[in-house]
Amino acid sequence: MRLHRLTVTAFGPFAGSETVDFDALAAGGLFLLRGATGAGKSSVLDAVCFALYGETPGARRANRLRSDHADPKQLTEVQLELTLGGRRLQITRLPEQRRPKKVGAGTTVERAQTLLREWVADTGEGAPGWRGLSKSHQEVGEEVLRLIGMNREQFCQVVLLPQGDFARFLKADSEERGKLLRRLFDTERYQLVEGWLAEQRRAEEAAVQAGRRRLRDLASKAEQAAGPGAEPAEGWIPADEHDAGLTSGVLGWAAVLRSGAAEELAVADSALTAAEAAQRTAQRHREAAEELAGRQHRHREALARAERLAGFEPDAARDRQRLAAAQEAVGVEAALRLRESAAEALRRAQAAERGHREELAAAPGAEGGPLEAADAAELAGAELRLRAEVVRLEAARAEERRCAELAREQRSLTADRSAAEALAEEAEDWLAEFEGELGRLEERHAQARAATTRVEQLDRQRAELTARLEAARERDGLRAEIAAAEPRVVELRAAALDAREHSLDLRDRRLAGMAAELAEQLRTGQACRVCGSPEHPAPAEPAPGGRVGAEDEERARRAQTVAEQAWTEADQALTALLVREAAAAGAAGPDGADALALALAELEREHRVARHTAEALGRVEQEIARLSQDRTRRADELREAKERTAVLTDRLQALDTEREALTARVAAARGEAASVADRAAALTRLTERVAAAAAAARARAEAEARHAEAEAELGEAAAAAGFPDAAAALAVLLPRAERDRLEARLERHRAETAAVRRELELPELAEAAAQPPVDLPAAAAALRAATDRLGRAHAARSAARERCEALAAIGRQLTTLAAELAPTLDRYGRINRLATLAAGTSHENRLRMRLESYVLAARLEQVAAAASDRLVRMSGGRYTLVHSDDRGAGTKRSGLALRVVDAWTGTERDTATLSGGESFFASLSLALGLADVVTDEAGGMPLDTLFIDEGFGTLDEQSLEEVMDVLDGLRERDRAVGIVSHVADLRSRIPAQLLVRKGRRGSTLALAGREDA
Repeated sequence: MRLHRLTVTAFGPFAGSETVDFDALAAGGLFLLRGATGAGKSSVLDAVCFALYGETPGARRANRLRSDHADPKQLTEVQLELTLGGRRLQITRLPEQRRPKKVGAGTTVERAQTLLREWVADTGEGAPGWRGLSKSHQEVGEEVLRLIGMNREQFCQVVLLPQGDFARFLKADSEERGKLLRRLFDTERYQLVEGWLAEQRRAEEAAVQAGRRRLRDLASKAEQAAGPGAEPAEGWIPADEHDAGLTSGVLGWAAVLRSGAAEELAVADSALTAAEAAQRTAQRHREAAEELAGRQHRHREALARAERLAGFEPDAARDRQRLAAAQEAVGVEAALRLRESAAEALRRAQAAERGHREELAAAPGAEGGPLEAADAAELAGAELRLRAEVVRLEAARAEERRCAELAREQRSLTADRSAAEALAEEAEDWLAEFEGELGRLEERHAQARAATTRVEQLDRQRAELTARLEAARERDGLRAEIAAAEPRVVELRAAALDAREHSLDLRDRRLAGMAAELAEQLRTGQACRVCGSPEHPAPAEPAPGGRVGAEDEERARRAQTVAEQAWTEADQALTALLVREAAAAGAAGPDGADALALALAELEREHRVARHTAEALGRVEQEIARLSQDRTRRADELREAKERTAVLTDRLQALDTEREALTARVAAARGEAASVADRAAALTRLTERVAAAAAAARARAEAEARHAEAEAELGEAAAAAGFPDAAAALAVLLPRAERDRLEARLERHRAETAAVRRELELPELAEAAAQPPVDLPAAAAALRAATDRLGRAHAARSAARERCEALAAIGRQLTTLAAELAPTLDRYGRINRLATLAAGTSHENRLRMRLESYVLAARLEQVAAAASDRLVRMSGGRYTLVHSDDRGAGTKRSGLALRVVDAWTGTERDTATLSGGESFFASLSLALGLADVVTDEAGGMPLDTLFIDEGFGTLDEQSLEEVMDVLDGLRERDRAVGIVSHVADLRSRIPAQLLVRKGRRGSTLALAGREDA
């Protein structure tokens, strides 16, 4: 990497545009960057870092990029030309910043911009030039990182060797030294490895603990299943998770439990077999006793039933006699029932005939005199004559109904004709007034449409005027605030400038006073602490106005910061007010708020009037549409009414003619009755009564004949059954239900007698009756005792079998768990060993060095070796740096210690024992050595430009000469080295110089030579 040109604009302390030509500056390989304290020497390095990475070095990242001295219209910009990987590139960056608006007052935010270009031989137009590569922040950053091979922190440590960092690094402890090395060598991956190993160790440890818990649970279950007399499992589970035999002891203990349970099961099986045999024997004895007792009970029951049946025998003989007599009289029963039914039917028929004849006698209009004495044939003839007359009247009834319908239709048609005539007259009147009403509505419609258009115009004007009025009121209020804020901003700006001038004056006075303080300590013949000379030809004099201390300078700096912050806040607030006022003024226009309010009120009044008129538009349009529809409807009604009136008149004339003819025929058929229907109804009722009387007469004659036949059949049946007459047969006749009851009772008596006789004849019952009574309670007690013993044996065997099954299942689970835990224990052992080794906590790691520290120690050893090459030259061959991995005191870890070897004494001692000049040698050597190692680590990208920002003021002339020889060696292979320092002796030693001058209007850059020193 080689820098060619740097241009900064409004950046840091540089108010304008400043350019550094590194090609001209570094032509000799070594150049000096000098200037007063606070002039901006380090800002040049900040600009290089910002151009490459978009950020300034970490120690100065909080500094503002934009210059406070710059013109507000001038944008902050950094442009760097450099060669990376053989490619000539140009990087331009503009940070995010505020700038004045191009239109109107106030400021706006200018977004950050980045541009990467490359110098090519052909831009596409046949000529060399810059070709754009990217405008993306991310793409430019990735490309720069790829080409340089270092991140921002590594670059700042390797290329921009910082002030004081390596002096602190030289004397720091291992922890502090590790922080810097960790940033430079990106050892995060080793931290991730340590974390991953620790996480894996915790995961495997959790798996082992889970397996141990499962093992304890299974052991507890086995102990519970084995019973209270089993050996406890606690002594068989190792307490150490690392023990590989975690499960072997428990497996042996479980096998012993299973063996004992198997023996108990064999004993329980033998006891169960004996109990089952005893229970079967007791069961057989109980069944035999119950069978004998049952036979004895059956014999006793049979004897008792035989004795009861013998006492019932006389009653059974009487029932047999009654049943036999009743069976003989059964043949007369059917004839008797037939006679009783015929007599009842005859009585009902006679009563019905009497009733119908009485009704007929009371009915008017009977032909040929009263019909109550007529026989059945006469009544039938009268019925036929009456029915013929009813049929004739039915035709007359139809004509009568037609007359009524014609009368109703005439009345309806007359009313319809009157309504049609009235409707025609109303339609003619309405149509006569239609044209006048339509003209009035059309006039109102035109007015409403014009008002609608006006309302829309007024709405737009009102919205615009309302917005202008609000903007005018806001503008007036903001102008009042601005008028009050502007004097305050001017006052604060003057105070800030005064505070800055006072602070700078105190700083200059303090610097001058520091030289005077050092001059006061000079003694003749003693070496100067600054230049080392024993001669003091012109010591500095104290500045007028008294001595300024660090406290005075710090108070002035704090006062300046407070004043500048107050000015900045007030200026930002004023700018915000100006922006808002400009926006409000642009929206309000030139008119005042009062004039706008009056115009808005007049517009509101006009709007209300126009809106009221426009609101009638819809109603008017609806009325016009309704009026047009009514006109069509009225014309149709008039035409239809006239047509309907003519049709109805014709129909009424036809109905009058038909009704006159029908009225004459209906009057002839009606006679003296009120109507034909009344006449027909009276004849129908008479006909029905005559028909009923005739039917009743015929039914009575038939009933008399059936009754006589039934009397004859009853006498014949009694004689055939052997009875002298029917009364004798009826005396012994029993109802059917009684006969059935007697037959059933006699059959039950016969069957029960036969069954008792067969029961008593059985030989086994007779044999059982001859034996003594059986003792059933004793047999039952023996059976219960045997059953209880069998239940206990079953329970014992079931418990033993369940115990064996449970222990077998637990044994299988233990075997499975042991198989599962074996690889887990193996993995845990290996990962635990690796994790503790990587973390530095293992007893095998005697140095207690973490993995990342081990890697950093290797890098530090390389850095010490590279630094020693230069330190030997700087110290005249006296000192070398070595890396030490000795353990720290107490609990501190080891691996990152540095020691210095003194060749003069042959001793190795701590770096903190070096003097000021010696510390500078060592620090500079460390910085250069670290730069070489980091460069190699990043891929070996050659660094052709290097800056050293270290204090050379602690060196005497000889030491400075030796350091310059080393720095001259850095120029080999066409490398440029820039030294940032204000040591006066360097001005005469380095001809190429870049001078940074500071002033009230900002700092400037200029090339200077020895003659300018």
